[in-house]
Amino acid sequence: MPSGARWQLPAKTYYVYMTTNKTRTLYTGVTNNLEKRVSQHKLKLLPGFTSQYNLTRLVYFEVFGDIRAANPAWKDLSEDWYGKRPSLLS
Repeated sequence: MPSGARWQLPAKTYYVYMTTNKTRTLYTGVTNNLEKRVSQHKLKLLPGFTSQYNLTRLVYFEVFGDIRAANPAWKDLSEDWYGKRPSLLS
């Protein structure tokens, strides 16, 4: 490696996503593999809130190239009860 060169990790993609159910209960999450994570929700492979409330329908996602950008977006979406959330389900 040339002097001064830095190792660079392959770019990762992160997703902030939202799932719901028939009664419109909402769940927001962050993952680096959206397809796998949605499958886990649909098949109820992991015990917890999403399995208990049958949150299997993906209704929204955003794509980020950096986890440092994805986490604040997830927090904003999670706390935004009266802004984006109702309009996403209309």
